[in-house]
Amino acid sequence: MKPAKSRLCLCCKEAFDADRRNARHQKYCSAPACRKASKAASQRVWIAKPENRNYHSGLEAVTRVRAWQDDHPEYRERQKDKRAAALQDHCNAQVLELKQESATAADRAEVSTPALQDFIHTQPHVFIGFIAHFFNLTLQDDISSTTRILQKLGEDIANGRLPDECVKTGDLFRTPAPGAGAVQLDRSAPGA
Repeated sequence: MKPAKSRLCLCCKEAFDADRRNARHQKYCSAPACRKASKAASQRVWIAKPENRNYHSGLEAVTRVRAWQDDHPEYRERQKDKRAAALQDHCNAQVLELKQESATAADRAEVSTPALQDFIHTQPHVFIGFIAHFFNLTLQDDISSTTRILQKLGEDIANGRLPDECVKTGDLFRTPAPGAGAVQLDRSAPGA
């Protein structure tokens, strides 16, 4: 058996050794991108033939496809299973212990947690609540200005710049909202 010729791939222009069994036909190497280009070129050649031009259109194609679908009903089920599996992440089941509480049914309905899909829509409210709680703010104007400062800080960090001096020095914690009470932590106030 004579050795296969080395030839240039039509896609990547790299030299490759053709498969001996198929050397006279092989024009593309085995790289994934080149195999994709080979398939596209083969399909273009096939569809350009006069007898194949209308293969995918018309009443004949519709009846051919419907007959195939009737002969292979499991194919559609397999595709449906693949789509359903791709939409959700698989999580290990967790056993939750339910605690008896003395709350009434009305209280339980009021505190019920939404499904994850519904919770996603409430994230802005969670973020606002977090800022209000963390910085002890109650007024919308204070929450808004704090949010702008945090956004600027985040942009500076993400873009590799040094944060502005006002944020560095802790301005976020220095300007309490008008009428906001002092917060007493762990120890008594100095001099008391």
